[in-house]
Amino acid sequence: MSSGPAGHVARSTVRPNSETGTWAPLRTFLPTADGITVDSVYEPGAVVYDASAPSARHPVFVVAHGFTGDVDRPHVRRVASVLARYGAVVTFSFRGHGRSGGHSTVGDREVLDLAAVVDWARSLGHARVVTVGFSMGGSVVLRHAALYEGTVDAVVSVSAPARWYYRGTAPMRRLHWMVTRPEGRLVGRYGFRTRIHRREWDPVPLSPVEAVPRIAPTPLLIVHGDRDGYFPLDHPRMLAEAAADHGELWLEHGMGHAEHAADDALLARIGDWAVARAG
Repeated sequence: MSSGPAGHVARSTVRPNSETGTWAPLRTFLPTADGITVDSVYEPGAVVYDASAPSARHPVFVVAHGFTGDVDRPHVRRVASVLARYGAVVTFSFRGHGRSGGHSTVGDREVLDLAAVVDWARSLGHARVVTVGFSMGGSVVLRHAALYEGTVDAVVSVSAPARWYYRGTAPMRRLHWMVTRPEGRLVGRYGFRTRIHRREWDPVPLSPVEAVPRIAPTPLLIVHGDRDGYFPLDHPRMLAEAAADHGELWLEHGMGHAEHAADDALLARIGDWAVARAG
């Protein structure tokens, strides 16, 4: 893991390699609308770009990790490596995670983090932007697409909840303990490198299932495992029902929860779907 302090702003810029015409990876900190710095990594992917138009023909995938993840986690890096076969990839750490600033609000103000990263990805010259979110990140990509109309070209939500405050499984009861109790937040900080905000939501943000109808006509893919230990199958089915004709639902046999459970074959199928649907 890189070891710079949260809030440090990298001064590097994107520059093409003069001999190959390819574009080098870039790591920087991006400011959000409410002043948080978000650790972000751009990778040009496996495609060779023309030096004057580095990415106009290929999408960029913006990957939104789950709660307690960050840009340097091995499972996030694996997701990025598979999607890089289909276009450029931007990974980042949500607020309160890894080297990013601030405190996690567990899916509320994280939409501002994603908005800053999507704007950055678009500014690098990509004509098509696809957001791919997992668990908490899956809820964030849904809300972002609903609230920031027209800023993305396709949305993929993996293992996301449909509604807030769900405590119907043991893993979710443990998560709520970590978020709501002082001793739980200490576990989050020192055990999972995640700094959690102590205040409750006020107001309660738009729920994922309320956000989904507002995403149309942007293509939407909902992916969920039938062995997800956090959110049972009524969650993806609620999201799919809300999406109606503009969404697709993949129920994956034998799959558990989020990035750890999404194997390379599934990620490749997601890449194929995104390239075909993003226009």
